[in-house]
Amino acid sequence: MIDSSAFQGKSAAYFTLGCKLNFSETSTFGTMLREMGVHTAAKGEQADICLINTCSVTEVASRKCRQAIHRLVRQHPGAFVVVTGCYAQLEADEVRGIEGVDLVLGSNEKATLIQFLSEAWSQRANHPAGTSNNNKEALVVRQTHVKDIKSFAPSCSRGNRTRYFLKVQDGCDYFCTYCTIPFARGFSRNPTIDSLVEQARQAAADGSKEIVLTGVNIGDFGKTTGEQFIDLVKALDGVEGICRYRISSLEPDLLTDDLIDYCANHSRAFMPHFHIPLQSGSDTVLRLMHRHYDSQLFAEKILKVKQLMPDAFIGVDVMVGCRGETPECFEETRQLLESLPVTQLHVFPYSERPGTAALKIPYIVTAQDKRHRSKVLLELSEQKTHDFYAAHIGQEAEVLFEKAPRGKAMHGFTRNYIRVELPPAEACPDYDNQLLRVRLGEFNASRDALKVSIVNDNPQ
Repeated sequence: MIDSSAFQGKSAAYFTLGCKLNFSETSTFGTMLREMGVHTAAKGEQADICLINTCSVTEVASRKCRQAIHRLVRQHPGAFVVVTGCYAQLEADEVRGIEGVDLVLGSNEKATLIQFLSEAWSQRANHPAGTSNNNKEALVVRQTHVKDIKSFAPSCSRGNRTRYFLKVQDGCDYFCTYCTIPFARGFSRNPTIDSLVEQARQAAADGSKEIVLTGVNIGDFGKTTGEQFIDLVKALDGVEGICRYRISSLEPDLLTDDLIDYCANHSRAFMPHFHIPLQSGSDTVLRLMHRHYDSQLFAEKILKVKQLMPDAFIGVDVMVGCRGETPECFEETRQLLESLPVTQLHVFPYSERPGTAALKIPYIVTAQDKRHRSKVLLELSEQKTHDFYAAHIGQEAEVLFEKAPRGKAMHGFTRNYIRVELPPAEACPDYDNQLLRVRLGEFNASRDALKVSIVNDNPQ
């Protein structure tokens, strides 16, 4: 039994690093705390609780986690500091030694974060010092082994954005040689379709018009319940009030032709927007990574999407400088991406992670070469995104607008994920979370959006 009276009137500060899934989970944690009487600390307010949701996908991410923990401990002296997420799971002993940290929760325990927080809060209240954890190591609650990470923490939350994020799956069974995610989040698991549909209905009742499906390996949905991802898509498509769905990421081998066909020809609300990880366009490197596809399959999926949805936005994850990526292998990646009608590249330099099988691969790419290769692909990405946006100038489109500070430009996205900007003179608070018809104009000053004018400002 959780005694929420101890939390009434308290304040909390949140910090999240990493993927959309982490941000969704943090938002859900915030909702849980608000239900216990905890408000979000305003800017400059000293928080009673600090919650840091961490990432450990690269060494840079781990370093940012450490820096964030130190920063929040300094900014909120005396606060009860909770650290959870992938870095907390993988490096719990390191986190527990950081001065000021009170509670470290692993991946299996975040589903019952409030329970652990309540118990640890009570213990600290009974501590003679009654102050923050400056002289002792934090309490660590963590399951060490991957096989022990079995819980699923539901999450459907908005955070600070217009769109909602619905967590449909967690964990991964792939064990790619460069990746620590299976060790941090465990094996693939998911809730039932019925439970996810109910969460989507609640989001619609709360005013949501757009939901992003999040997870670690979404296309693997169904391992727990014997269901299939396409069945989830069809069920969510029937939820009244939700006008748009976006799929955050789908592995090429799990992006089925049936799913592409459904989204293109039968779906009511799934947008022409896909994010498809590639990692490398070299079959040699893909084999070293233990990926589940080759470059030909990836290319076939891209062309299939574009054949059925010519205006689809396609984002691609690509890693540069991993072990085994010779200059010839990198050139194969560059040529493949240059040849395909993809829209945007998310480029990540390879980061060595302790305990991964990739460390056994002998060929090592220098830091200088990683930077150069990243620059080459980022320039290619910029050109492809520019060309995609430019091809739509002069067209009409439907945009879901997001709230903007008074006197500032409003932004939003078209169905196919073109970012738009409505000048302050035309912006209206009533446009927030509304679907409006616009005419796409030229690029804005920062060239990261197209300027638009309202064609029909009647909210739908």
